[in-house]
Amino acid sequence: MVLLERKLEVGQLHKVKRTVEIEKLVYGGSGLAHLEGSAIFVPFVLPDEILAVSVSKGRAGTLLGQPWACLQPSEDRIEPPCPVFGQCGGCHYQHIPYERQCQFKEGILRESLQRIGGLKWEKDIEIVVAEPWGYRNRTQFHVARRNGRREVGFIKAGSHQHVAALHCGINSLKLNKLHEVLLGISADSAFPGWLRSVEFFTDEDKVQMNLLPSAKPVSKKFRDLCLDQLDGLRPELPLEYRCGEDTFRVSSRSFFQVNRFLLDRLVELAVGDSYGELALDLYCGVGLMSLPLARRHEKVIAVDTSASALRDLQHNTRLAGLNVRTIHMKVAEFLKGLEEKPGLVVADPPRSGLGAEVIEQLLRLAPQSMHLVSCNPATLARDLKLLAVGGYELVSLTLLDMFPQTFHIESVAVLQRCK
Repeated sequence: MVLLERKLEVGQLHKVKRTVEIEKLVYGGSGLAHLEGSAIFVPFVLPDEILAVSVSKGRAGTLLGQPWACLQPSEDRIEPPCPVFGQCGGCHYQHIPYERQCQFKEGILRESLQRIGGLKWEKDIEIVVAEPWGYRNRTQFHVARRNGRREVGFIKAGSHQHVAALHCGINSLKLNKLHEVLLGISADSAFPGWLRSVEFFTDEDKVQMNLLPSAKPVSKKFRDLCLDQLDGLRPELPLEYRCGEDTFRVSSRSFFQVNRFLLDRLVELAVGDSYGELALDLYCGVGLMSLPLARRHEKVIAVDTSASALRDLQHNTRLAGLNVRTIHMKVAEFLKGLEEKPGLVVADPPRSGLGAEVIEQLLRLAPQSMHLVSCNPATLARDLKLLAVGGYELVSLTLLDMFPQTFHIESVAVLQRCK
């Protein structure tokens, strides 16, 4: 068992507080068990496994189990390919065959809709997948000094503890090459002593680099070193990223999706095949949905709080020869002042979801269709419950596995106004 290969001698069993049996996987990456009537959450497990765990208290008094030994492993368990799986905080499901990962995610999505939203969705959920390895186009490497030498790696989940690594299976080929080169230049005398994190974003050709903390200047010697060693580096310049028939300028402070294999499919599902007069793109970012919408609608209004993303969107619309009205404002405030009724609303909110204030305004405007992109099944379920009360019916639900090997669940919900 991962970590997990911490075999216990008979004489060590007194260190283990309890034995638990895992009932199911829950959102967040853990398995759920019960201990003396209380729920306990254990990471890196599978349903029906029996484990020896040490018990501690987490936030809000929840019980957390740290695996010491797997006394009865699941038949589904596989050997994770990554040597730091269970230490690095990036992945949660490498011990699960990929097909089973998707099945568990579908179950968690259905259960969230019913438990939180009161929606028993019995229709099919389309599951859209692509290559489950090497999919990330953006990652952050952390730098630490140990025994007089710098290490490059990642951060342990829920901590500031550094985990040294030489490779990451979910990063793209280009990112892994950058990882290798970064490790090499970290030993150079020009490497800044204050530098703690380096973020790379790439289209597998050009490279955007962000240094953290970002406020400190770098020497010309270090800059020249990076330009010489990091192939494709474009310092201080936005990255031009191709998706479908459009090219998107993405500045260092602008959000962009990280799965390079599923971008096109996400856009297709979020935009749909609707045509009309007015469409809203809420939480629009650099315009991944806005540009395709502008080809199908007479008027598109795109709203976001990120000034950087909206500047990129304005550039992207000019480049595409399209017309999109951009609004730099909180979505709820914008909707309060809107009187024109949209036919379609596309929304890709943060993990916190739409929320009651935004939904109140959407119900007032009563668009015929809404396409909601969600990265959190709990807040999606809450939002769907409020929208159902307001007269909207969920007509299709798609799970896009944008983050294989992790617990994250991306979905697209299509709703129609029914009253």
